[in-house]
Parts: sequence; C-alpha cells; structure tokens
Amino acid sequence: MSPRAKSYLMLLAVAVIWGVAGPVIKLTLTGLSPLVFITYRFLISALLALPIIFIKRHFFNKNLFLLIIYGFLNSTATLGLLFLGTSKTTLLDMSLISLFGPILMILLGFIFLKDHITTREKIGIIIAFIGSSIIALEPLALNSHGNQRLLGNLLIFGSLVCGAVSGLLTKKLLRLGHDPLFLTNFSFVIGFLTLLPFVFVFYSPFSIWHLTFSIEPKFHLGVLYMALVSGTLAYYLSAKAQKTIELSEQAVFAYIHPSISAVFAVLLLGDKITPQLAIGGIIAIIGVAVAEIKKKRYNP
Repeated sequence: MSPRAKSYLMLLAVAVIWGVAGPVIKLTLTGLSPLVFITYRFLISALLALPIIFIKRHFFNKNLFLLIIYGFLNSTATLGLLFLGTSKTTLLDMSLISLFGPILMILLGFIFLKDHITTREKIGIIIAFIGSSIIALEPLALNSHGNQRLLGNLLIFGSLVCGAVSGLLTKKLLRLGHDPLFLTNFSFVIGFLTLLPFVFVFYSPFSIWHLTFSIEPKFHLGVLYMALVSGTLAYYLSAKAQKTIELSEQAVFAYIHPSISAVFAVLLLGDKITPQLAIGGIIAIIGVAVAEIKKKRYNP
C-alpha cells in the first residue's frame, strides 16, 4: 500500500472517531461542566504524554515558541471553545458550523503552504459540501433561536478558526522535522497546564475530589473516549497523515464529520432519521470519492 493510501485510511479512521465524538461530548456534558470535562480529559492525555515527551525531549531544542503557540491553539483554544460551545447549542448546529472548518483549512493551505488543488478536488469538495449542508440544514427550521444557542454557535466557529490555524502550524512543524507523536502529546500537556488554573478558580479541591467519585461511570467513559480515542489516537493519525498529503486533501475528510455525527446522534440521542439526512450522507461520501480518486497524484 502506498504512503498516500495509508494516509487516506488514517484520515478516514479519524473522520469516524471525530464523527462519534460529537454525540459523546453532548452526552458527557449532561453530567460534567465544560471546564471540568475538558480539564479531566487533558489530565488523562497529559499523563500518557509525559513518557513520550521525555523520550523525544530533543524536539524542545528548536521552534519552542512556535510549539507553544501550536500547543495552545490545538488544545486549549480549539477544544475549549468546542466543549463550551457544544454545551450551549445543539449537536446539529455544531455539525452545520463545522462545515466552515474544511474551507478554512483549504484556504490557509493554499495561501500559506502553496498546496495544490486540482479541478477534480474542487468538484469533490463542492459535492461533499452540498451533501453535508443537506444534513446540517435539515433541522434548522425545527429549532428555536435563542441567545444561548447564538453564543454557542459563535464559540464553535471560533473553535474552527483556531483548529484551522493549528492545522497550518502542524504542517509547518512537520516540514521543520518535528515528530507527529511528539506534537500531539505536547499539545495535550499544554492544554492541561493552561486550563488547570481556571479549575481551581471555580472549584475547590474538595469539590473536585467529590465530583470525581460521584459522577456516573458513563461520564467517565465519555472522558476516556475523548482523551484516548478522539484525543491521543486521532490526533496522532491526523498529524502523521499530513506528512504525505496536502492540507487541502486532509480537509476533504472533514466533510464526513457531519454525516457521521448525524447518524450517531440518531442512535444515541434519538434524533429522527429523514430521507434528507440519508441523501445528504450519500452525497457527502460521493464528494469525497470524487475528490480523492484521481488518476494522477500531486506530490509536493
């Protein structure tokens, strides 16, 4: 199997993992506040990260300032805004707004990294965008519009902006010779260290201890999924895949997220399956296929 094909499989796995993450976040937030949830999640990831960072500590010798900015954007900013925004809006709204993420990634990759975008990729991206739009727009007419939802939507949009810039920095750091495993785990440590002070501002050590042992096991499982699967594993696969393909190609897979999130929202949250939802999912998958199945590959 070619390196590019392996990268596609990695990104497909990431798309599935992050598609499931939306409902997991929404369900877990019913038992934990956004701040406790994300700090708990980063604590687990940071503990696993420390041995890896120690082994690969020589990477601290270069681009330290850029590493810290990347770590903050990739963890604290992107996920912090996502968790807080998700707590204030609906899962389907989050799916709709996430359509802006791939567009931002493609734009930044084209402007700053000179990524190549073929005509076929453009057509595939448009088709995938149409499919995801059908899914995301379907429930809007049924939802009421309130201040909380508006704030949540704005926070999620901010999360996508931070995530797109983080993706750009990931590509740059990889080109500078950094290891994807180091980058992933370093960002989790930064996330934990930057969020921990806020936890102690709003919670006493006793209340944190009591909360840890009083929440239901299913909420612990939600945190573990976000830390180990959606966190350590998915971020590593995403960073590793970027070594072989352009940022614009990676962005195409992000169009799958709304489809998968919608399907699991039906299974986990009881949302109604409609013909529009099914059609949108099929169109999104066709769009990805059109963009990625090319006779000639471009290698930067």
